[in-house]
Amino acid sequence: MTEPKRAPGGFPVVGVVGGGQLARMMQGPAIELGIQLSVLAEDAYAAAALAIPSAPVGEHTDLEMIRKFAASCDVVTFDHEHVPQDVLAALEADGVVMHPTPAALRHAQDKLVMRRRLSELGIACPRWAVARTASEVAEFAEEVGWPLIAKTPRGGYDGKGVLLASSVDDMAEWLTQVGRRGPLEDGLLLEERVDFVRELAVLVARSPSGQAAAWPVVETVQTEGICTEVLAPAPGLDADLASVVTEAALRIAGELDVTGVLAVEMFEVRPGGASSSSSYVVNELAMRPHNSGHWSMDGAVTGQFEQHLRAVLDLPLGDPRPRAPWTVMANVLGGEDEELYSAYRHIMARDPGAKIHVYGKGVRPSRKIGHVNVSSDDLESARERAQHAADYLRGTVRE
Repeated sequence: MTEPKRAPGGFPVVGVVGGGQLARMMQGPAIELGIQLSVLAEDAYAAAALAIPSAPVGEHTDLEMIRKFAASCDVVTFDHEHVPQDVLAALEADGVVMHPTPAALRHAQDKLVMRRRLSELGIACPRWAVARTASEVAEFAEEVGWPLIAKTPRGGYDGKGVLLASSVDDMAEWLTQVGRRGPLEDGLLLEERVDFVRELAVLVARSPSGQAAAWPVVETVQTEGICTEVLAPAPGLDADLASVVTEAALRIAGELDVTGVLAVEMFEVRPGGASSSSSYVVNELAMRPHNSGHWSMDGAVTGQFEQHLRAVLDLPLGDPRPRAPWTVMANVLGGEDEELYSAYRHIMARDPGAKIHVYGKGVRPSRKIGHVNVSSDDLESARERAQHAADYLRGTVRE
């Protein structure tokens, strides 16, 4: 294991647990700021390990390995939410500085904990319940109607761990796992199916000293449970609603004592419906740089990865304002073609303004392997340009 060495000038070492693309994309801003990144990667070929020289290999569940890793870092942050709470508690007892803290991170790790806390705070949420038996599912369905949404409280992402259920029978397999050790140990999270207008995301950053900053509210477009496009800012969003949801995200960050970047994923709803008396309901939380904020790498004065580093080091936060009227992010999903580099010549020649970001991950169908950002004065032009570049990288278009 290579120990990270403090850079000349007293610059700190930031440790990132998890070797995915989020840690990889922190490396550019870290280099510019003179900050040393070290990443605990799951293997030597993880996305971040290919870009960050200090990349010891270890599992995020291995307490002794993480202890050894954290001992060489000034602050530890996370590429994902899956580090077990007992591991986090042991690190906290060791005096390791972690951002976000284990207490805050628990709300992103466990959807039941999140729902309870947001409801206590009066934040608009879908109607929800915990179910451990078929009769409890039926009781909730009688209140909100079928179909309903069932979720595993822990471990789900990109549509995994989420089920649209039209009957109790649809949840039969999950109900047999309730009470066993694992993501259904505490029961199923049930939510009403929200009749939403569109999906929004609010990205904010908060430092340990309490400074906070918010990027413009964005619209996210989902395809089969995976985000495929982000429009920044959300087109046609009522200014009052933008203010309300931004205030809600900042309040969540403050009340949960979040440090670093926080993404609050929301549904815009028609006020007065069964879902809510408000114009939004909160769907999910993520306490790290997030897919909905990738547009900021090229489209904002301060991108989310630089801002996350500033926040976890308690440095003054940067300006989150957009650089252009519109920035569109199109996710590149894996297709049948594993060769990506050969597409560069066409994309760069056709559109010199397109910004390509590839994650260094193995290609497999529907896996997020990169994204393209396009900024413009014209939204539809930006959407077409970003989508063409993403489709060409995926291999679904060839002209």
